Amino acid sequence: MRKGIKKLGSVAIATAMTVSLLATSVYAAAPAVNPEYKSRFDTMYQKIKDPSNGYFSTEGIPYHSIETLLVEAPDYGHVTTSEAFSYYMWLEAMKGRFSGDFTGFGKSWDIAEKYIIPSSQDQPNTSMSKYDPNKPATYAPEYETPNQYPAKLDTGAPVGKDPISRELVSAYGTNMIYGMHWILDVDNWYGYGQRADGKSRPSYINTFQRGEQESTWETIPQPCWDGMNFGGKNGYLDLFTGDSSYSKQFKYTDAPDADARAVQATYWADEWAKQQGKDVTTYVGKATKMGDYLRYSMFDKYFRKIGSPQTAGTGYDAAHYLLSWYYAWGGGIGSDWAWVIGSSHNHFGYQNPMAAWVLSTDAAFKPKSPNGASDWGKSLSRQIEFYQWLQSAEGAIAGGASNSKNGRYEAWPSSTATFYGMGYTENPVYADPGSNTWFGMQVWSMQRMAEYYYQTKDAKVKSLLDKWAKWANSTIQFNADGTFQIPSTIGWSGQPDTWNGTYTGNPNLHVTVVNSGTDLGVASSLANTLAYYAAASGDVTSKTNAKKLLDGMWKNYQDSKGISIPETRNDYHRFLDQEVYVPSGWTGTMPNGDKIQSGIKFIDIRSKYKQDPDWARVEADLKAGKSPTMVYHRFWAQSEFAIANGVYAILFPTDDVIEVLLGDVNGDKSVDALDLAVLKKYLLDSTTTINAKNADMTEDGVVDALDLAKLKIKLLSGV
Repeated sequence: MRKGIKKLGSVAIATAMTVSLLATSVYAAAPAVNPEYKSRFDTMYQKIKDPSNGYFSTEGIPYHSIETLLVEAPDYGHVTTSEAFSYYMWLEAMKGRFSGDFTGFGKSWDIAEKYIIPSSQDQPNTSMSKYDPNKPATYAPEYETPNQYPAKLDTGAPVGKDPISRELVSAYGTNMIYGMHWILDVDNWYGYGQRADGKSRPSYINTFQRGEQESTWETIPQPCWDGMNFGGKNGYLDLFTGDSSYSKQFKYTDAPDADARAVQATYWADEWAKQQGKDVTTYVGKATKMGDYLRYSMFDKYFRKIGSPQTAGTGYDAAHYLLSWYYAWGGGIGSDWAWVIGSSHNHFGYQNPMAAWVLSTDAAFKPKSPNGASDWGKSLSRQIEFYQWLQSAEGAIAGGASNSKNGRYEAWPSSTATFYGMGYTENPVYADPGSNTWFGMQVWSMQRMAEYYYQTKDAKVKSLLDKWAKWANSTIQFNADGTFQIPSTIGWSGQPDTWNGTYTGNPNLHVTVVNSGTDLGVASSLANTLAYYAAASGDVTSKTNAKKLLDGMWKNYQDSKGISIPETRNDYHRFLDQEVYVPSGWTGTMPNGDKIQSGIKFIDIRSKYKQDPDWARVEADLKAGKSPTMVYHRFWAQSEFAIANGVYAILFPTDDVIEVLLGDVNGDKSVDALDLAVLKKYLLDSTTTINAKNADMTEDGVVDALDLAKLKIKLLSGV
């Protein structure tokens, strides 16, 4: 047992006075923080912002990763996402908290507005103004596999009415949508350029279009502005949508979790700025506007009634009030039509109760639209219910629910559990890999819940967090040298009970840890989550484990660019052997001349990968039957580690070390037979109150039968 020495921080009160004829304003400095973890944040921030490390483009856009040969959700490392932009805002907000300088935060928003939020050139108001909220879009079915596409448009299928368009136009004076498109080709690697000019950068692109089984490896990258000068005779449009004729058009897709994270980051920037007499009001306005438009994600894809999806909605009866997988919009290039859709599919991992609370209760963040704040208030309640409905018997949160079975509004079997009439879905939207098999979804989403609980002390979510944290802590494996393993892949069985307004414990819904690893970004998110939960609840185990994760990463995984660990990529064989479906007879070309035709492989339409500095090594490994080992510096993961250290510095300014007396299970300052009895009871009934740190005799982060055995030995030996 190592006893730490308390680091005592004095809270210095600094005042700055502005004297005028009218008033005097006095501002206090931000409260003291833990110097060790603040220093770590500063070190990480400097590495991320060091131009020689390559996290940012010449325009100031954060890349998805430093390294270029990388395929996951983005299919190239220097493609980036709205997720990266939202982490950029969060990183700069934290920097402002510690330095008092929020200019970097303002710049992160300015860069986002310039490059990832489509401008008036990218979504001309002349087209968007032709949008008819009484006929938002034309229905096209979704299918499970790429070879079932293109999906034929059906003008006779029911489509409901959009109830928020007119109030948004009235509030902001435009028909254009204010949201981040989810993916951006920063270096114009594919060559589409801006608005099909073939050369300007960055370039709006898209990938996923063809059902739940379309992995990144099976996508055909396409431009958002399809001027039909790349691809085939109809550009790329007839690969995805079946129609009698095609028009040049633009189309964008929003990832709601990223926009909500931007609101969350801006809330903290505002709070921290006000503590120091600084003003970020301009960017609060931008975040609030983004949140207003983000309400489109609360509606069914074709505005059909929730729970009765064969029927067109008439307004808010089409609102599920959750943050769904996307919302999207588009229109004709030089034409008189436009469209907007929501999404029928809802994943717990995209929910953000913190952002919903901010947009519904904070006067500074009140949306301009008449229904914005109240809609977010309803969303907050519905999101909390959603988490409760999906909590497994063990504590992890299961996938989600859809208003459209198979994306075709088919009827759910009578045996399917429902949430407000929507059917339970184990892996919403994507099945290759399953969208809720990645442990990262657990920590990304529950971080927001823990932060919400910390800020509001809402008793409704306490038991949810208690159960989740106990499960999450039990899955962490710490080694003597500070290294660790956390879940990588998790598996699911059963389903929740149909929601009736009360959590049942879901005895038929179970999670298992399939395999574990050391994903540093996910571990940072886990530490962030546990830190907020510990600060709100006083849970010692969560605080200890958050600290151990941060300390372990700092000690073991630092390098000159941030933190990293080698990764074995067992999926990279798909570079060479994954066929990308193209309908027989369809032919076209990528901007660089790569042929698009039936039978092509992933690499065939991304031949520029063969020029990548890592390609020769990766190709040699693949041809030898080996899985390549890679080292990556993902922007979000580096930022998350920095932010998590900053969070710990703020929440635990003195890093007070809890005195541990191993064996004192009941916390009465002595170790005796009573402790043995209490520990036995705990192992039979986990609701029994114990001092978890003292009960962890083996100091492995888990209280189990091994600790009971060791306590028996201690009592018998008297040592």
